Amino acid sequence: MKKAIGIDIGGTKIAAGIITESGELLYRAEVKSDPSDREKMFQQVIGAVEQVLEKSSFSWAEIEGIGAGVPGKVDRENGIAIFQNNLRWDHFPIVSRLQEKFFIEKVTIDNDVYMAAFAEWNFSRRTWMETFVYMTISTGISCSIIHNGTFIRGAGFAGELGLIPVLSKSAIKKNERLEKVAAGPAIQTLAKTQLQVQHLSTKDVFTGYTTGAPEYLPIIEGVTDNLAQGIYSISCLLDPHKIVFGGSVIINNPFLLDIIKEKLKIYQLPEQQHLLGQMSISNLRQDNGVIGAGLRVFEKI
Repeated sequence: MKKAIGIDIGGTKIAAGIITESGELLYRAEVKSDPSDREKMFQQVIGAVEQVLEKSSFSWAEIEGIGAGVPGKVDRENGIAIFQNNLRWDHFPIVSRLQEKFFIEKVTIDNDVYMAAFAEWNFSRRTWMETFVYMTISTGISCSIIHNGTFIRGAGFAGELGLIPVLSKSAIKKNERLEKVAAGPAIQTLAKTQLQVQHLSTKDVFTGYTTGAPEYLPIIEGVTDNLAQGIYSISCLLDPHKIVFGGSVIINNPFLLDIIKEKLKIYQLPEQQHLLGQMSISNLRQDNGVIGAGLRVFEKI
């Protein structure tokens, strides 16, 4: 049974796992990120890898390679993390550093959302789909597109759905980038502004909504309408066969999907509404980035 190490690197946490060629997650470890310094951040990555190996008792001789998902823009061919919003890894040579540290030749990197998308596509392709979209709604909003088994990358920045402007009712009916009116931090900011409450988390907003507190209803209505507008742009441009959603906002609050579908249906023409039955939330939850990174060691797309 072939095995690889997958690493999902984020501004808050770093997860590492040992993945089989079939996508089974055998062991997992997680450490906090330290984005204050590029070398401290890299040491946390090393720590996550060492922890998961220690848990497993596997040796490096049993590991085929390492796959790593990195936020932002990456240079896959040269193994460099080019730019991230929440790390200090500008032009950081992560592949060569991992090779030097662990004496392993096969190391592959990609954008973290692309790694998660690969895992989701891998577990969905038993029923073949020509055009597949994975969309994450978390601290940020982004998506990845796989068409006929190949990522659509554009010139290197494809899938940045969070940058698309939407007409936001919660922003007093003006155009705002989707990420600013629908991602996790945006939900918190909207709630604080509208409710005039300083100490309020995104989790508090969803708790208030699910317990029926009326003041939270317009916030969730506005956020889901913004998301529906963003998804409608995907529907129009790609007409995908399937969309899978991930990220902490929707995974922890799965009721959002039904609200989004209701609002999306209003925007769609009847010929576009086949998508409503092909929208689902990830069954891999927060592990899709780790699993996808590990699987990419065995298969390159």
